[in-house]
Amino acid sequence: MKKTIFLLSTFILVTLQVLPQDRITGHNFATRSEVIARNGMAATSHPLATQVALDILKQGGSAVDAAIAANAALGLMEPTGCGIGGDLFAIIWDAESQKLHGLNASGRSPKSLTIEYFHEKGYEYIPQRGALSVSVPGTVDGWFEMHDKFGKISMKDILKPAIDYARNGFPVTELIAYYLERSAPILKDFPNFKETYMPDGKMPAKGEIFRNLYLANTYESIAREGRDAFYKGDIARAIDEYIKDNGGFLSYEDMAAHRSEWVSPVSANYRGYDVWQLPPNGQGIAVLQILNMLEGYDISSMGLYSPEYIHLFVEAKKLAFEDRAHYYADMDFSPVPVEKLISKEYAAERRKLINPDRAARRYDPGMAETPNTIYLTVADKDGNMVSLIQSNYRGMGSGMTPAGLGFVIQNRGEGFTLLPDRFNTYEPGKRPFHTIIPGFITKNGEPYMSFGVMGGAMQPQGHAQIVINMIDFRMNLQEAGDAPRIQHTGSSEPTGQKMTDGGTILLESGFPYETIRELMKKGHRIQWAVGPFGGYQAIMWDRENKVFYGASESRKDGHAAGY
Repeated sequence: MKKTIFLLSTFILVTLQVLPQDRITGHNFATRSEVIARNGMAATSHPLATQVALDILKQGGSAVDAAIAANAALGLMEPTGCGIGGDLFAIIWDAESQKLHGLNASGRSPKSLTIEYFHEKGYEYIPQRGALSVSVPGTVDGWFEMHDKFGKISMKDILKPAIDYARNGFPVTELIAYYLERSAPILKDFPNFKETYMPDGKMPAKGEIFRNLYLANTYESIAREGRDAFYKGDIARAIDEYIKDNGGFLSYEDMAAHRSEWVSPVSANYRGYDVWQLPPNGQGIAVLQILNMLEGYDISSMGLYSPEYIHLFVEAKKLAFEDRAHYYADMDFSPVPVEKLISKEYAAERRKLINPDRAARRYDPGMAETPNTIYLTVADKDGNMVSLIQSNYRGMGSGMTPAGLGFVIQNRGEGFTLLPDRFNTYEPGKRPFHTIIPGFITKNGEPYMSFGVMGGAMQPQGHAQIVINMIDFRMNLQEAGDAPRIQHTGSSEPTGQKMTDGGTILLESGFPYETIRELMKKGHRIQWAVGPFGGYQAIMWDRENKVFYGASESRKDGHAAGY
């Protein structure tokens, strides 16, 4: 009898270890399987937008076509994070040329608004919301730039799914309903906001069908007349009139003069993997600076939950963000020393400032002078991959909602500083410091991974943690996004605020108390937090098996799917 029980117990244990549904990872977080497909993959922050992207791919569209279609759908379905009133950045892998292309589709400040105006009115910072915070929305031009270069089907076909959803309605998901409700008391008094988003006097709740007929009409105009419908037609005139009526300066001339810019992505090698970002006015190179500093340590031996790793990560982040506050700006106006900032030599200099036993209260920027949130990703059957991020900023943006257009204009102008003689000081016709960053990784000159993490200053921290999770801690694509995250707050900001007390580490659930105690001994301030850890999507190319892996995460309504 005892022998029988022993054999049965052994059978049960062995069976538990090999069953495919066993998802025990040994980590303090839940995860799930990656999505794997041959012909195409899409990962977005909304399940319906992911399906829109796949439908476009199945119709013969390229990865870029599918990305634009998904972005248009998200502008309708997730207005709490994006829309055509905002800006766009993208990194695109072109399979034919075997090259990466970068697109900066961010807009510029009004030509007629000067820094003297802010000073005369007594402003220390540009207001978070209202007409003074708006800059030219760059997204629509970004769509057409990408489509002209890499598109395969017509913009009418690309925008049709979003137009249909806008006219016929879609069910609001749980997280979007939550953020819409939070936005209502902040934005409801701005002209035309309630007419667009609160037609029954309240925000749509989870599961309710929402329609945006204004946005359907706007999308139809863009599909029919092209990008000029937005920048030189009635839409531009309506924006001009509305902003000026509300005390702002953004004009028809500002809209008509807008252009996106194709830029060369920049990279740093991290343990054999080339990690790519776009140069400023975005904050992407902070990822490279953090990784360069951490490459000097044996991170894999420390472990995800170790106080040693978290301490080093936070200190490297502090150092990178001091440079971010000092140097990152529109490179048409300031000589940002990008090559120096992302060099291994500079990282070695900055790494010397890290005390392994003590948290720094403040750092100064380095001497780097030289001569001087949605995120989505799509891959198609030809091997093209798109890493795209697009945003209004601060959720639904400035609150400025032009009558009859169906969208809110961004408040990216808030990203400037009004302090004099800084790289990021406000000037007319200048692009503000930007938080949204797409990411990409290549290995041996071939595509490896397209990825992004949403969420303001969390984005560079999230990017670096995804890379470290995969390369140092050997996680798969899904686990890398599901693992608990670290966010440090309180660093100096490009708007002029300075770090004075070392800031605060926000830890997601999953980190053990023993780790927290050791971090406190090193002088860190620790705080539990709910929600500010971003949202992640990624696609990875498996060269050996010729398949795509897709991942999204449970922090948002995200969905990865392929065919």
